[in-house]
Amino acid sequence: MTTRYYGPLEPCSYLPDQTWRLEYELVNRLTPAEYQRRLEEGWRRFGHSLFRNRCPKCFACQSLRVLVEEFRPNRSQRRCAKANQGLTECAITTPSLSREKWQLYHRFHAFQAEHKGWPEAEGYSRFAYIASFVDNPLPTEEWQYYRDGRLVGVGYVDVVPHGLSAIYFFYDPDYRRYSLGTWNILSLIEEARRRGMQYVYLGFYVPGCRSLEYKANFRPCEVRRPSGYWERLEECS
Repeated sequence: MTTRYYGPLEPCSYLPDQTWRLEYELVNRLTPAEYQRRLEEGWRRFGHSLFRNRCPKCFACQSLRVLVEEFRPNRSQRRCAKANQGLTECAITTPSLSREKWQLYHRFHAFQAEHKGWPEAEGYSRFAYIASFVDNPLPTEEWQYYRDGRLVGVGYVDVVPHGLSAIYFFYDPDYRRYSLGTWNILSLIEEARRRGMQYVYLGFYVPGCRSLEYKANFRPCEVRRPSGYWERLEECS
């Protein structure tokens, strides 16, 4: 059983001069193939809530996916790989909540709130964390990153027939010099290649929004146009 509804019109969190609206769908269970189809239609998800943009005038938000077999890292990404290869270890496991991950999540959000103007996460409860990342409608992986014997990053990843879909990633601000967000995406691409998958889905790409524009650095990639077809970004940027 599914429930679909529209959220209210609100000031856009990505582009301050725009108004946005989200369409939601609440689901109990999804097969990986069913969620693959949702990704192709421009949906994303947190927990059991799927969402996509239904803004009245703006079409800037576009789903982005990296073409795994063709991907080649740029100079900055190669530097990131050199700083982490063999030093930042990754363990792939089943999603769960622990005190260590909970504290890391809040440290990350406190840093982002102070330095990038993100909303505070103080009211974000353990129940909300479980609902967003642990209780999932389809098979989901938790990627734990360790450096110097310390947990420094956590990512949540959906596994669908044709690729890996990044849900969310947070990291220890004390280790930000290692560009762990970039390393997480590079690791996803390499793992997707190892598994013989075509794509890594990175969520919404929004030209003009600094916090989301970085996704276009992982090229070649494709974006989903408002008309519903996927187009290589190099061919239209």
